Amino acid sequence: MALGVPPTAYDRAAIIFSPEGDLYQVRYAFEAVKKGWTSIGVRGKDAVVLAAEKRRLSPLLDLDSIDKIYKVDDHVGVVFAGMGSDGRVLIDYARLVAVRHRLLYGEAATVDYLAKQIADLKQVYTQHGGVRPFGVALIFGGINPDGTPRLIRTDPGGQYFSYYAVAIGMGDAHVNEFFEREYRKDLSLDDMVKLVLTAIVKSRARGGDEKPEELVKDLHNLVEIGYITVEDRTFKMMDPGRVKEYVDEIKDKLLG
Repeated sequence: MALGVPPTAYDRAAIIFSPEGDLYQVRYAFEAVKKGWTSIGVRGKDAVVLAAEKRRLSPLLDLDSIDKIYKVDDHVGVVFAGMGSDGRVLIDYARLVAVRHRLLYGEAATVDYLAKQIADLKQVYTQHGGVRPFGVALIFGGINPDGTPRLIRTDPGGQYFSYYAVAIGMGDAHVNEFFEREYRKDLSLDDMVKLVLTAIVKSRARGGDEKPEELVKDLHNLVEIGYITVEDRTFKMMDPGRVKEYVDEIKDKLLG
């Protein structure tokens, strides 16, 4: 660190590098993501699944009014973790990009293109004074026009990477560790849904603030799941009743 320069001097603006090469405001944005509810994406051989947990922060909170997963275009969905307001703005922008692409080129944009446009916008907000980075990470999941399943994560700093399985938010470390052990590239849609449900339960159980029996009993109301298959190529939300069927099927494993 430069002689006589206090550490706080480097976090007054997003455009000031510290001597260690950090942008403190971008680092803080990553911390905002870690405080968000856990969101997950998994890519299989012929489908992509997005999932997000919900937490009852208050007995008066209406969880049904909270959405964590959104459709960007018919063939693409997105889930986020971090500041909800930032996520909403970026998702609206992604939808606008998708519509413009269809109007200009007469075809759907690839998942990679949409993720890159969002990542580019995030990067711009790390190099101009008077603005702050977006405190949100997004996972795009969908099927490209050529029939290829894609799963891409965008970070607050403007980076984006393709994944087979990834988690963001407060439980990301536990979930990603679980995926490293359990994930396989040949997973079917049913396998992936069961995988994300198990990952969420195991992650929350390790937090130690919930009883597994109570969590599993109400899990279908505490998890939001969206999916898309190569065959259908239309992003859909899974009904809570169907989620409950999956939970009942693997109940013993979830409580084990």
